[in-house]
Amino acid sequence: MNTYARAMIAGFVATVVLSVLMLMKSMMGVMPGLDVIAMLTGMAHGMMGLPANPLIGWVLHFMIGTVLWGIGFALLYKVLPGGGSVGKGIVFGVLAWVLMMLVPMPMAGAGLFGMKMGMMAPVMTLVLHLIWGAVLGATYSSLGRSTATATA
Repeated sequence: MNTYARAMIAGFVATVVLSVLMLMKSMMGVMPGLDVIAMLTGMAHGMMGLPANPLIGWVLHFMIGTVLWGIGFALLYKVLPGGGSVGKGIVFGVLAWVLMMLVPMPMAGAGLFGMKMGMMAPVMTLVLHLIWGAVLGATYSSLGRSTATATA
C-alpha cells in the first residue's frame, strides 16, 4: 500500500473516532455551542452557496480529516518531531488544531481560537485533536506493519 493511501485510511479512522467523541459530547449536552459540523455546514452554505444541510458539514469534516490531513501527515511525517508514529501523530494533531483555531474558527464567527465560545472551546478541541492525532499515528503505523508483513 502506498504511503498516501495508508495516511488517508489512517486519517479516516482517526476522523471516525473523533466523530464518535463529538457525537458523545453532543448527546451529553457538553458545550452545545461547539458544533463543528454546524460551523462547516454554515460556512459551506454562506461561502459556497451549498445547501444548509448537516450532511454537507459531515462530508467536509471527513474530507478534511481523511484527505487534507491524511496527505499532510504523509508529507510531513519524516520531519515531524516525536518518538514514533503515535508521537508524530500527536504533534500533527496539535498543528491541525492550531490551523483550525486560526482559520475556520474565526471564519465561522467563533473568534480566534474559538474564544467567543469561552475558554473551554480551545481546550475541548485541543483534547479532541490530541486523541485524533494519536489514533492517526497508531493507525498509520499499524497499516505500515501489516503492509510489510503482507509483502514479506
